[in-house]
Amino acid sequence: MTDLSTTSATGLRADGTRPDAALERLDRLEGLLGDPHDPANPLGLAAVLDADERGELSADGEDALAAYGLGAEFVPAALGGRFERSDRFALLMRSVFRRDCALGIGHGVTSFIAGLPIWSDGTAEQRQRSADLLLAGGRIVAAYTELDHGSDFTRISLAARPAADGGYLLDGGKQLVNNIGRAEAAVLFARTGERPGSRGHSHLLVDLDALPAGRLERGARYPTSGVRGCLLGGARFDSCPVPADTLLGEEGGAMETVLKVFQVTRCVLPGMVVGVGDSQLRTVLAFAGERRLYGGPVSALPLPRSVLTDAFADLLVCDALSMVAARTLHLRPAEASVRAAAVKYLVPRLLQESSYRLGVVLGARGYLREGPFAAFQKTARDLPVVALAHASGAVCLANIVPQLPRLAERSWRPALDAGTAGPEDGDALFRLHDPLPPLDLDRLELTTRGADGLAALLPRFARELADQAADRPELAELASLASEFSDALADLARRAGALPPLERTPVAGRRSFLLAERYTLLLAAAACLGVWRAAPRSDGFLADPLWVTAALHRLAGRLGPRRGPLPPAAAGALFDELSTRHHDDRTFDLFRTRLAPRARPVTGVAP
Repeated sequence: MTDLSTTSATGLRADGTRPDAALERLDRLEGLLGDPHDPANPLGLAAVLDADERGELSADGEDALAAYGLGAEFVPAALGGRFERSDRFALLMRSVFRRDCALGIGHGVTSFIAGLPIWSDGTAEQRQRSADLLLAGGRIVAAYTELDHGSDFTRISLAARPAADGGYLLDGGKQLVNNIGRAEAAVLFARTGERPGSRGHSHLLVDLDALPAGRLERGARYPTSGVRGCLLGGARFDSCPVPADTLLGEEGGAMETVLKVFQVTRCVLPGMVVGVGDSQLRTVLAFAGERRLYGGPVSALPLPRSVLTDAFADLLVCDALSMVAARTLHLRPAEASVRAAAVKYLVPRLLQESSYRLGVVLGARGYLREGPFAAFQKTARDLPVVALAHASGAVCLANIVPQLPRLAERSWRPALDAGTAGPEDGDALFRLHDPLPPLDLDRLELTTRGADGLAALLPRFARELADQAADRPELAELASLASEFSDALADLARRAGALPPLERTPVAGRRSFLLAERYTLLLAAAACLGVWRAAPRSDGFLADPLWVTAALHRLAGRLGPRRGPLPPAAAGALFDELSTRHHDDRTFDLFRTRLAPRARPVTGVAP
């Protein structure tokens, strides 16, 4: 559990600061989940794996989350819920994803996604009615997907035709909708007009339990290889009448709403999935400490140890980028469109690649569905499904490509100017424990209009580190890496500015998509440097240049020629940190929060 100082009668800690209510709730949730390795724990890994084998969500897990009141986390505080900060919401849900990815999606994320267009466009009555439903433990589903059209929402064919009473008649179907078979309400993305372009679709908030008999069939289920417990189903409407007050917002306005509010989900979902990477690394670290080869533990061998430390560094990269992206929603919402696409692309990719390498260390045990390391094969199956969910990597890069030239012109080139200091107000993005203003969905924009206060910080960071390294030799390597990323930004600005017109569209070729991918790496590097710079000196780990140097070393290897492993001293220090956290039951992310206490102590981790 999180280390929280004792509070006084005034509600303040001994150091005068106010307790972080979200972290206190995280503490309570982690305690509720209990020791994952206790076979008697109904929420432990043994129970999670048994439910996965049956293709079901853990009933005990759902009961526990309902008792905790998880639905309140999806509802804005202004409507009686507990949602206030995107970054803290991601961190709290990370605890659930660490235990069971399917439970996190099946019992939580679906209702959160469905709620966003309601909070954005709904009437006061629609918002409060939906809030009351979620607060009471009910479910709302987001019904967007149609297999025939994939991610191309402009071709969605579920029709909502005008009815004589002023309402609508629904005809058509939706597929791969999580919880559609048991939800009380659904947000439907439906065609309400035949006009070409983006104004032909609307959102409808439908009370599924109030529909006339025989007009809705929702018994279909689609089994999947990963997140097997998720109840992915389908719905078929047959001239199904719904009242006029089901319309959310303006008729024809759903596409614009989707492009805005999905920025929120794309920013927070990757932060949740970091918990899956934490679980995988923890499983393989335990194996490598217990398994002995050549007279010592596997974790003492150079190659497995390198894989473990690389996975740790990559996890820190993922957390830095996901937290900065989540804070962007509150602090710089006009810049969120491109940052949301970047984090949704890069974090799942890094985690999947890390999963493969960790699986090599685990060997044949990585495929076993029983035994002490069986959780790995489940998470390895879950990750690709989660990576594809909501927005694929290709879709995310396609969102970035058209914005590259304007970003280069309006943000990167001015920052690269030797006489320009660069943005000076960016530190708030990186102070992870600082308060945030309320999330205002109306301030989200379809594009950034060239604004980028994150990657544009790279030249400033590089100049500052070059000056500091003159007096602090331990910063020399970090300064060199920062300079490399600043140079990469200059190269990207040149290449983006030279793109021909067709290469500036979502149907661009491979060259433009590779540039968009490189841009995500620059954003990740800037996020890591920013978090390190802003870390208080009292935080010994975050303020140490060790982790950020390792993180940039890993990212630089993706930018250009393949690099060798981390320097032995850095790798050794990182492995020591990793082992200490494992022994102390702390998370492997930037926050190092305490996990539920184990019934028995950790053994077998090599020093």
